[in-house]
Amino acid sequence: MDHEDRIALFLDYENLALGVRDHHGGGAFDFRPIADALAERGRVVVRRAYADWSYFDEDRRMLTRSHVELIEIPQRMGASRKNAADIKMAVDAVELAFERGYISTFVICTGDSDFTPLVHKLRELNKRVIGVGVEKSTSALLPPACDEFLYYDRLEAVDVPPPSARRSRPARTAPPGPVAEPVAEVAPEAAAGEEGRARDVDTLAVQLVQTVAGMQGSSSGDVTASALKRALLRKDPTFSESDYGFRTFGELPRHLAARNVVELAEGPAKGDPEVSLPEQGDRDVAFGLLRSVVVDLAGEGGAVALSGLKDQLRRARPDFSEKKLGYRSFLQFCKAAATGGAVELRWSPEDGDYLLTPHTP
Repeated sequence: MDHEDRIALFLDYENLALGVRDHHGGGAFDFRPIADALAERGRVVVRRAYADWSYFDEDRRMLTRSHVELIEIPQRMGASRKNAADIKMAVDAVELAFERGYISTFVICTGDSDFTPLVHKLRELNKRVIGVGVEKSTSALLPPACDEFLYYDRLEAVDVPPPSARRSRPARTAPPGPVAEPVAEVAPEAAAGEEGRARDVDTLAVQLVQTVAGMQGSSSGDVTASALKRALLRKDPTFSESDYGFRTFGELPRHLAARNVVELAEGPAKGDPEVSLPEQGDRDVAFGLLRSVVVDLAGEGGAVALSGLKDQLRRARPDFSEKKLGYRSFLQFCKAAATGGAVELRWSPEDGDYLLTPHTP
């Protein structure tokens, strides 16, 4: 049990419940998908939800059955219930961070950017922070502040109704006062495009290769699959392999290894292989392609400018992409080719550009 993460869960319940109601066709919030997602990440030792529970009577019974402690924030004359709940939740979270050193992870369930300073403070105290929010009522400021952000809509067992069903809302009376933070309006056609958009595995492969290359360049240690996922989450806290059709993260590097994008080797722990980039193969082929294009364009004793050269490579090989080889830019790829002896590269002040010439032994 000592190796398990201890998790403290804090729910800004009004924000979540009304976010689900407004964007899921009037449906009710279900706590179970969140509980299941956290059970996969560690042992939840604190569960607290904040709201004026007189407005959420049925929800109160559902949460009590899930062993969630209900913190009452009653409506007071001349006071904002929302602000009172936010402040109480933030104070309790920071207090717990100081008093319970064994708690390593804090889960803040809200889409309100007002909690961003709380997230920063918890991370400053060396706590891992996971955010949970309804996608369309979550501020764009909150997910990047977290170590990981889970959209409630994408959790397993959450049924999101089709757009047509979401347009009709029941005549249920909402509690008074400000609630979920407003977000920018999205055009209906853009929203439909986002909902129907399939995640691009090729784009993910490029991001993964760049991440592996960066990790290999910044440390002498081997890159394991678990370390790779942590790095991807640091780049994009909303990342989830399930959005790309993979049941577990381990399936992703195996899929890319079968396509010769990465190579896998036995790692220090079972089920956590080492991930590396192919040292030869495609990279040598790409260097050879660059050299042949430079030879064709430069002619006898000539040179080729870097600008526009990538388009020439793509004419010869339409699927060429330096990013798939682990390079962040075409210039970085050309510098690597020059280091490998495929071409010679120099800066020309007169031309204001890099010039490439065929390498002469």
